[in-house]
Amino acid sequence: MRLAILDSDSGFVRVLVKRASDLGWQYRRLEAPPRTEDFVAMRVNALVVDLSLLGPGAWEFLERVTAALPGLGIVICTGRSSVAQRVRGLRLGADDWVTKPCHPEEVLARVEAVVRRRKRASARVDTGPLVAGELEIRADQFQAFVSTTSVDLTRREFEVLQLLAQAKGKVLQREEIYQAVWGYTMAHGDRSVDVFVRKVRQKLEKVSPDWNYIHTHFGVGYRFDPERREGAEGGHALETVAEPPAADAEVQAARLEDEPPLDDETATLLAP
Repeated sequence: MRLAILDSDSGFVRVLVKRASDLGWQYRRLEAPPRTEDFVAMRVNALVVDLSLLGPGAWEFLERVTAALPGLGIVICTGRSSVAQRVRGLRLGADDWVTKPCHPEEVLARVEAVVRRRKRASARVDTGPLVAGELEIRADQFQAFVSTTSVDLTRREFEVLQLLAQAKGKVLQREEIYQAVWGYTMAHGDRSVDVFVRKVRQKLEKVSPDWNYIHTHFGVGYRFDPERREGAEGGHALETVAEPPAADAEVQAARLEDEPPLDDETATLLAP
């Protein structure tokens, strides 16, 4: 295990590196955010980072790191934070969020859990690309392509698409998707899955407009099953699943069966 620690809390870091050393881990202690190319060259498996150390540039740093190292496990370990901040960090690619004060043993256990999930995901790379419709899903690049055109998915968007595609033809419940991709039990009213599926659909439609890939099962979840759109060149009538009308995605999500409408705070968080 190669761990990078970006934190200015000397007492916490001292105990953390001691525990990591006892486990036989290699570690790099960072006192300032490194350049992306320098960080890539460190070849670390995981990063523990206190975002408060980075100030206003924290979110931009997180985006750069997750884009450059899609296989990196990231655990944010910081002080008091709002729900909005935690949601934003996890959506930008962090795998876990721990609030200080916390025990270093717990932090390291969470790092181990994150890295295990990453290893399981990378183990599927050997199966080769998954081809469906015009789409080629490449686990080795954490990306999907139509011909040579990248769909330009973020890491989290790719994980959602890959999970659905691997269960082709099967309806996955929102709770299943959230647990598999985010690693947590989904809180009631959380719309993260709906928002990410919407973003994936938009990107797929941009590069492969003649195909429908992800179908909605209202009140349940989503199904991946590529179907050529009616009227597309070379296409023919196929059995279709009703799709949501062309309305705002958050309004659609508010109408899901047995679920309450979004409150103002949540709607703001989910705005594109």
